Amino acid sequence: MSGKVSLMKKVAEIAFERFEEAMKNISKEEVDWQPMEEANSIRWILTHLSQQWNVGIPRILKGDPEFKPEGWPEDYVGRSCSLEKLMDGLKKGKNVVLRGLEELGPAELEAEIPLWGGTRKREYGLLAYLSEIYHHEGQIAYLRGAIRRRRQTDEHFLT
Repeated sequence: MSGKVSLMKKVAEIAFERFEEAMKNISKEEVDWQPMEEANSIRWILTHLSQQWNVGIPRILKGDPEFKPEGWPEDYVGRSCSLEKLMDGLKKGKNVVLRGLEELGPAELEAEIPLWGGTRKREYGLLAYLSEIYHHEGQIAYLRGAIRRRRQTDEHFLT
């Protein structure tokens, strides 16, 4: 594995660790809470991340903007399924991403592939999507922090 690919894999591993820490001991009630109607719930964020890890990043790794795993539903983001099923999908996606990064070579990072808004280097697409893990981990941490603070003044909140 080249130095760039190795560093990118390390960035991904740290992002996944931070995500897992943000999700530690989460309850089903927390997953569906929204601070306001217009805000995303953690469930919505999880389905979005799962789609990125299982569909979006593999598209970039393969250089195929149409790739979709067999049986992947069109309406996955925001879909209501059990927390266990969501977490299983995220675990699978994490493994797909890490395995895909391990298989990349330096020339493949530099390859121009079709991405949103035109053609760009694969490296750009991968880094953009990996940064999304940090972004959404922060959203989850914010929502869980808001729940903890609310529980300090309302012992029955989300119980």
